[in-house]
Amino acid sequence: MKFVGTMMKAHGAWRRAAGYLALAVLAATVQAHAQPNAPDHQPLLRALNAARQQGCDDRPGPATPLRENTRLSSAAALIAGGRKLGDALQASGYRAVRAAQITLRGYSGPAELAQAAVDSSCSTVTEGELAEAGFHQRGTQTWIVLAAPFSPPGAAQAGDVQARVLALVNEARTRPRRCGNDSFAAARPLRLNATLHGVADAHAADMARHNYFSHSGRDGSRVAERASRAGYPWRAIGENIAAGQMQADAVVQGWLNSPGHCANIMSPAYTEMGAAFAVNNKTSAGIYWVQVFGAAR
Repeated sequence: MKFVGTMMKAHGAWRRAAGYLALAVLAATVQAHAQPNAPDHQPLLRALNAARQQGCDDRPGPATPLRENTRLSSAAALIAGGRKLGDALQASGYRAVRAAQITLRGYSGPAELAQAAVDSSCSTVTEGELAEAGFHQRGTQTWIVLAAPFSPPGAAQAGDVQARVLALVNEARTRPRRCGNDSFAAARPLRLNATLHGVADAHAADMARHNYFSHSGRDGSRVAERASRAGYPWRAIGENIAAGQMQADAVVQGWLNSPGHCANIMSPAYTEMGAAFAVNNKTSAGIYWVQVFGAAR
């Protein structure tokens, strides 16, 4: 679930990204499905990781082994009881970026089960992004859930993340680029500005706190007004927003792939920028990004 939005002032164009996929965040407990003595899934996990490392279709497996997550095992138990994958993940309190399930019948023993999982779903078992696993077994039936966890950066990483966004943006500006129907020459590098960072941070935090995704703040303000209120004397101002991406590289690449966002990144009118993110696991997107461009008078 990833969203992007761009806005420009002083150049007469802005494009607002709208809509996001609603995700009901449930606080339902799964204790009723838990067993007093949780089964030991480590032998199956080890066997699955051994098979995963071997890869498939002449492709090597991922270097990072799967790790068991008890909430995914709770989700697997719910699937065994008839729940759909998405409902089971929500009910177990696990937020996934991507997830897959494998159901095996008639196999026993960790090695046999792992081989059956690879034989039936090798590309899923060996997908590196799916880093966590859960298991449920009943008789000769086994349910396996693999997932890419929602793991956004923490607040302590905010400075490093902003520096990474700046580096990626300036790298993009080093060479000519076509943004949709518009061509841009290479542009001079941007520098960080603390006031623009504050503007970006405040809007990202507001979207995360109140679960919305828009260039318009809840008070109706746009980036130009927010920058002015913060004391930034702009002659050109612009804004990119995004939601759902967990890493700076994915956010910037998404902006570069979108004509309006790309135009903001490549515009020679801007000389500085600020970028920020805010996380709220109880919202639709989970993480919200804002990048504010400016040039002072």
